[in-house]
Amino acid sequence: MGVATAPAGPLADADLTGPGRAHWLRVASESADDLATDAVAREQAGKPPLDEVSRLREAGLLTLLVPAESGGGGADWPTAYAVVREIAAADAAIGQLLAGHYFLSWSARFLAEPAHAARLERQCAAEQWCWGGGLARQDVPLTLARARGGQVLDGRQSYATGVLVADRLAVRAVRADTGEPLAVVVDPARHGVGTGGDADAFGQRLAAGGSVEFDAVPVTPDDVLGSLSADEDDLSPVTAMASPVGRLLSVQLRLGMAEGVLAEAREYSRAGHAHWHATRPAGAPQDPHALAAYGELTVLTRSASALADQALEAVHAGLARGEDLTYDEYADVSVLVAMAEAASSRAAQESTARALDIVGARSASARLGFDRFWRNARTHTLYEPVGPRLREVGDYFLNGTHPPFVLPV
Repeated sequence: MGVATAPAGPLADADLTGPGRAHWLRVASESADDLATDAVAREQAGKPPLDEVSRLREAGLLTLLVPAESGGGGADWPTAYAVVREIAAADAAIGQLLAGHYFLSWSARFLAEPAHAARLERQCAAEQWCWGGGLARQDVPLTLARARGGQVLDGRQSYATGVLVADRLAVRAVRADTGEPLAVVVDPARHGVGTGGDADAFGQRLAAGGSVEFDAVPVTPDDVLGSLSADEDDLSPVTAMASPVGRLLSVQLRLGMAEGVLAEAREYSRAGHAHWHATRPAGAPQDPHALAAYGELTVLTRSASALADQALEAVHAGLARGEDLTYDEYADVSVLVAMAEAASSRAAQESTARALDIVGARSASARLGFDRFWRNARTHTLYEPVGPRLREVGDYFLNGTHPPFVLPV
């Protein structure tokens, strides 16, 4: 068996009636420029990103993926990926917040009945919700139990992105009687829901991460999106696409981090500020050490970007296949995304760490804020390590084993 290839299928966009890709890329660029102006100060202050979410809302980026007929931006996933990458280059934490929002707000499309998903999207667009939470497997799962008059949700999720600013939470819970995992949507203002900013992470401080507790929170049938079972007898290939779609957001986030730190270091080098010593300026355009480092990191990042492009084409083709998608085709898509995850993780970690060496001792200045790139990249890759993805690629290449259904947040 060779390396994975994209499934055959149409790559054309769906029938979109929104402003179009060029418009949203321009909006993303303008929003990124706005975030970049005070990125260092905001990151060091570490306050919940209420203002940043307002900026995204005013730009129309929160409803980007909602169909235009439902009041949204009418954009497709390739556009959403490009937007996340652009925002992440300016502010990785806000890029992660936006990426989680896109995945969780779209999750009804994968898991719920079409009419249910459409109702949720219309309400999301009308009220401009920001989504937070997470659907990944937890060591101690939330439980959904029967109670008088319906069901109640109990338990604690120790870390979830966006919970401090979310208008809706999407979380994973298991049925107390059967153990079936389900995706559940909860209004954080509902009685019995408590959020806490206790993550205390050294990076991604503005991703609004924290814990969330549920104490006998009432859950209606409309709050349950659908099953998260990984059993191939229960899981359709279409629903399984939620995994590579969500994980490719992390790829774009990491690439944004790598590109962002290289762009900022380049501007600093061109300005000629950093010095190893008086006769050999570190990071300056003529410094041979800087030239070699920039060359190596550019190759590393561009290579990861090329692999991400292949994965994006595969994801887009898989979504276009719809109900005709097979499990073998889904496996090809998932493995390509896993490769992109590994490559983008290395690009982000190498670029954010070695950029400090390129700039030299001045990179230790808190005022310049170069350290935030490394801290953000390292924090994100700790929460989403690539070791399991590499094993999946190897198992697929050697044994043809289908990758498991794994959600990113």
